[in-house]
Amino acid sequence: MTDHHKVQRQIEQKLSEEFSPLVLSVENESHMHSVPPNSETHFKVTLVSESFAGLRQVKRHQLIYKVLSEELEGPVHALALHTFDPQQWQNANGDVPSSPNCLGGGK
Repeated sequence: MTDHHKVQRQIEQKLSEEFSPLVLSVENESHMHSVPPNSETHFKVTLVSESFAGLRQVKRHQLIYKVLSEELEGPVHALALHTFDPQQWQNANGDVPSSPNCLGGGK
């Protein structure tokens, strides 16, 4: 049996272990892109963690890229990152932008 969610679960596990998130959502958005069915190449990550307090977005993203370096060198082509500290999350009322449709790939 093929595991169609293996990469997604790896991402969830690694981010959970590293950031002890209050909120973690990892959405496989590969179906929105020109990739084969059941691909795990494009993900949207929403992560709320105390670890992000006082850090700029670019630093937060760098920390995530470091944790997911193995996945980014392999199957994962793109990550849409939405990172918040708890106060920012509260101020945003849990609102996360929708990802745009793929503009490339020439399917």
